[in-house]
Amino acid sequence: MNKKHLIVIVGPTAIGKTYLGIELARHFKTEIISADSRQFFKEMTIGTAVPTEDELQAAKHHFIQHISIEENYSVGDFERDALQKLQKLFLKHDVVVMVGGSGLYVDAVVKGLDEFPEVDPAIRQDLKKELEEKGLEMLQEELEIKDPEYFSEVDLQNPHRVIRALEICRGTGKPYSAFRKRGAKNRFFDTLYVGLTSEREIVYDRINRRVDIMMQQGLLKEAEALFPQRELNALNTVGYKELFKYFNKEWDLETAVDEIKKNTRRFAKRQYTWFRKNEQINWFDISTPPAKILTFVEEEIT
Repeated sequence: MNKKHLIVIVGPTAIGKTYLGIELARHFKTEIISADSRQFFKEMTIGTAVPTEDELQAAKHHFIQHISIEENYSVGDFERDALQKLQKLFLKHDVVVMVGGSGLYVDAVVKGLDEFPEVDPAIRQDLKKELEEKGLEMLQEELEIKDPEYFSEVDLQNPHRVIRALEICRGTGKPYSAFRKRGAKNRFFDTLYVGLTSEREIVYDRINRRVDIMMQQGLLKEAEALFPQRELNALNTVGYKELFKYFNKEWDLETAVDEIKKNTRRFAKRQYTWFRKNEQINWFDISTPPAKILTFVEEEIT
């Protein structure tokens, strides 16, 4: 098997991607690239469900807590760094595993980033001013009108993503989504997608239980330590921003925890919307024995 293969494990949050990734990595005696943008930051551990010490020792991971929340690290930076890492890993391995629920980051590595036209920088400044004066909801409503397709899958609570899309909409008069996926770039590996799924009620129950476990593990203390830096873009993240409202005395703790669960469920729904568009994904219910998935992968890449 001289051809190089990247096995990409995708699916919504809390579905069990980390476990399957480790099973595959151990089977193929290889390493794991993390494509979960929330797990890049050193200061965030519990709220981003970073793999445990035992999991990190079971298989070598890359791009886990490798940067600070104070650093600017774009999806373009990740595309560049991940491809460089893959080139090195493929010198030693015929198979590498990539695990992640961040669809944009997965696509950047596998297909390459989309190329967007240059637009007047003043448009972004106008949008930032509107965000401050009128709030995010007004911008969300504009995006829904101008690009319902992107609206259905973007993280609407991320002002950076909303502004980026509207900047293109206003600057070109066309939807942001019109400039996306104009053809994948050639890569030096073949990609096999494995998707994990389950019934919605089961996924939501796993999410709710994970949030409860995070709180037991000390998420409140972790968020409190980060509260002084709450304006940083990296901290505009589910699990932290809700607790910041508790520290600001806007919500009580029970409300904040309920909102974490609700926003995580919404996040999972957007993840499904993104991944369902990819017809190359081979979906498996989470009840499928890992050995069966391993057999499928073996057959596909040999």
